[in-house]
Amino acid sequence: MVGPVHPARRGKTSKRLCLAALIGLVAAQPAYVGPAAPPLPMKAITDAPFGAVTRRFDYASLDPKRGLLFVADLAGSRVRVFDVRRGRLVKAIAGVWSVHGVLAVPGLDRVYASATGRDEVQVIDEASLSVVARTPAGHYPDGIAWAPKIRRLYVSDEHGDAVTVIDAATNRRIDTIRLGGEVGNTQYDEGSGLIYSNEQTHNDLVGIDPGSDRIVSRDRLPGCEGAHGLLIDAPRRLALIACEDNARLVAFSLASRREISISSVGEGPDVLAYDPGLHRLYVASESGVISVFQVEARGASLLGQGFLADNAHVVAVDPASHRIFFPLRKVGDHAALRIMKPD
Repeated sequence: MVGPVHPARRGKTSKRLCLAALIGLVAAQPAYVGPAAPPLPMKAITDAPFGAVTRRFDYASLDPKRGLLFVADLAGSRVRVFDVRRGRLVKAIAGVWSVHGVLAVPGLDRVYASATGRDEVQVIDEASLSVVARTPAGHYPDGIAWAPKIRRLYVSDEHGDAVTVIDAATNRRIDTIRLGGEVGNTQYDEGSGLIYSNEQTHNDLVGIDPGSDRIVSRDRLPGCEGAHGLLIDAPRRLALIACEDNARLVAFSLASRREISISSVGEGPDVLAYDPGLHRLYVASESGVISVFQVEARGASLLGQGFLADNAHVVAVDPASHRIFFPLRKVGDHAALRIMKPD
């Protein structure tokens, strides 16, 4: 996720900032997706009003119990809350500085947001939709994972080359796990009970045992450059990895510990969302190209690909309705949440 950069961090992120600037120059034009790509297998339902225009959205997370979608408005330093059942914006929670990651944990009635501008994770109460706690979270916190058995959060400390561990009961940082390189997204694998993180400096997939907070595996991803986005399909024992520097999606088998498929996606792949009922994976990219894959035990196969909108690099899915949500920073004179349904 490329966002506001502290002066001391510019050297480390210059490559990705240049990539983002280049993509920004071409995103207004229909992006090249290849002559063999079939069209996107989904249809638009509506562009729901989503508040004021912003310069950048980031991660999104749905609480299916309450029917609330939480979207990080990075540029506006707020979390926008959308009621997917009533089809309307509920609130914009202010003061979440340069928010990147956001994760709803329905069992706690809490939402966790990485306020990168303050190097902390903020805790949002779902009943009041207000910030109730703040916890230091390293240097440039980004993705957030939840380990339910031990009730801890694992936060990508992107520029600290680590994963920060936070106890949800006390909202205190209890450990820092050094990964040896810049950290991309972090996810929980309910199949093994492990936490997985992309160590994107060396393009490694790193497994962490949340019982001991020790690294228990490290696998190289030779087909991936800039391993950032990550999603775990636990039933199929797959890690699905978005490679932002070479525009690839890698399906990595957690059983055989090897890459089993590599596919081209839009330039600057970022956020991944998965519909477990349809076994469909959605890959959103900085260039505005969306790629849709069918996920099977043998890997991911392309169903369709196409340009959706300028900077449409964020996506979320409602597994109950199968609807797909794309926060768009500017549609006319306002932001919009584009709601789509699968074909």
